[in-house]
Amino acid sequence: MPRKGPVSYDTELAQAGVRLIFVAIVSSYTVVLYRCSLMEPGTVWKALALYAALLVSAMIIRCDVMRRPGKYPRRRMLTMLHDYTGITLTLINGGQFMLPIYAILVWVTIGYGLRYGFGYLLRATLMALLSLILTACMSEYWQSQPYLVATLLLTALMAPAYLHTLLKRAREAAEAEQAANRAKSQFLAQASHDLRQPVHSISLFTACLRDSDLGAEQRRLVENIDKSLHSVARLFRSILDMYSLDSGKVVPRMETLELRPLLQQLIQQNAEATRWAGVEIRLHCPPLHVRADPALLTTMLQNLLSNALKYAPGKPVLIACRRRGQGLAIEVYDRGRGIAVGHLDSIFNEFYRVRQERDRDVEGMGLGLAIVRRLGRLMDLRVSMRSVEGRGTRAMIDGLLRVEAPSASRSTHAGSAQAPRMLDGLRVCLIEDDQNVLLATATLLRKWGCEVATFDALPDASMHFDLVVTDFDLGTEVSGADCIRHLRRHSGREVPAIIMTGHDVRRVQEQVGDGNTPILSKPVQPAELRSLLVALKLKLKAA
Repeated sequence: MPRKGPVSYDTELAQAGVRLIFVAIVSSYTVVLYRCSLMEPGTVWKALALYAALLVSAMIIRCDVMRRPGKYPRRRMLTMLHDYTGITLTLINGGQFMLPIYAILVWVTIGYGLRYGFGYLLRATLMALLSLILTACMSEYWQSQPYLVATLLLTALMAPAYLHTLLKRAREAAEAEQAANRAKSQFLAQASHDLRQPVHSISLFTACLRDSDLGAEQRRLVENIDKSLHSVARLFRSILDMYSLDSGKVVPRMETLELRPLLQQLIQQNAEATRWAGVEIRLHCPPLHVRADPALLTTMLQNLLSNALKYAPGKPVLIACRRRGQGLAIEVYDRGRGIAVGHLDSIFNEFYRVRQERDRDVEGMGLGLAIVRRLGRLMDLRVSMRSVEGRGTRAMIDGLLRVEAPSASRSTHAGSAQAPRMLDGLRVCLIEDDQNVLLATATLLRKWGCEVATFDALPDASMHFDLVVTDFDLGTEVSGADCIRHLRRHSGREVPAIIMTGHDVRRVQEQVGDGNTPILSKPVQPAELRSLLVALKLKLKAA
C-alpha cells in the first residue's frame, strides 16, 4: 500500500481538543475547592452541572469538526458564544474563587486571534469585554471590587491590542521576506536562462570542432573546454531546480515506468562525464516497473551519479535496484574515500559541502543532495546516505512502489545513436532567435548530414520538413509552441518536434500542452540531441 502524505494541521480540531482539556481542568479545580471547604456545596453542584453541560456541548462541537473539517464561519461564531458563555457563568457563579478562570478568558481571546486572524481577534475581544461587564453586573463580589474589575477590563483590551501589533509587524516582515525571496528566485532563474544561451552555443560549437580534423593538441584543448562546459551546465541546472522547488512549481506527475531503460538512458547521457572521470558504471536492475515521476526521479539519480563521479574518480560505480517487500530501492555505490560520520547529518543541507584539510577543489555549490531530498519528499520517497571512510559511499532512494507492467509497454530507450550518417537527408526546420545559438546548432546539424532551414520567428509553412527543432522563447511575438502549431496547421500533419529551453521544463510543458513533444533543457548535450534526432527519424521511417 502506498504511504499517505503528511496530514495538514487542523486548527479547529486542535481548539476543540483544548476546549475539552479546559473543562476538565476547571472541573478538577472546583472539586479541589470543595475538598478544601472553600466553596459551599450548593455552589459546587451548580458549577459541576454547568461543566457537565459544557463538556457535552464541547464533545458535540468536536464531533462536528471531525465530520465536517474546514472553514465554517457560523460554526466558529457558535464556538465563541459557547466558550464565553461558559466562562461568564463560571465567573458569576464562583465569585472570588473563580478569578483564576480569567487566565482562560485571556488565553481563549488570544487563541482566536492567533488561529483565525484579526477579524476573529476583534470579535473575541468584544465578547471578552462583554463577559467581564456581565460578570461585574451580576456578581456581588465583583461589584465590591471596582479597581479589580477595571484592571481586568484593561488587561482584556490591551493584551489583544498588543498581540495585533506584533502579528501585524510579523506579517509585514514575512511578506517582505517572501518578496525578497521571489525577487531572488526570479533573478536566479533569469540569470540562469541568460547564461545558458552562450554556454549552449559554445557547447554546440565545441561539438562541431570535435568532429573536425584536429591534431592531438587541439583535440585535447577541445576536450578540456567540453569538460568545463559540462560543469557549468550542471551548476545552472542546480540553480534552476532549486528555483523551481522554492517557487512551489514542482508537482509530481506519477506514472508507470520501466526502470531499467530509464537507468540505461541516464548512463548513456553521462557517457562523456564517465569517460572523463575514468569510471566504469555497472548496472544491476532486473525488468521492473515502478510508479514515479520520470523527470523528478531522473533528476534525483543524476545528482547522485554526479556526486559519485566527482568524489570517486577512477573507481567503479554500481547502480543497483533492490526489492524491499512491495517496494523498491535504487542504490548508487562508489568506492571513493567516503564521508566522515560528522558530516553525514549535514550533507543534505543547502550549500553544505564536505571539505577537509588539503582537499582539492571540487566544482559544485552544495545543492545536489538538498535537491535530491526535496524531490524525494514530493514523491514520498526516503533518501539516505551511508558511508565508510576509505571504503566508499552508498546513496539510496527508497520507497518506490512496484507495479505490474502495462499491457502495451513502450520502451523509451532510443537505441544506438552512434551510426555516423544516420541523419543524412533529414530535413530540419530550425527556429532560434539567438543568432549565435542558431549558427552553432545549424552548423552541427549540417555536420551530421541534416538539411537545415533556419528561422528566427514563424517559419515558412510552404516548405516541407521532416521535423522541427525550436527554442521555446522567441521574443514577445511568438513562442516555439506557436511555431510548431503553425507548421502543423499548414502542413495538415503532426510534424515531429523538439523544443529546447533555458527556463523551467515543467512550465514549458504546461504551456505546450503536448506530452509527445520532447523538451530539452539548455545547455543541451550534443549526444543527447543527436540520440533524440535518430530516434525520431527511425519513427518516421517506421511510419
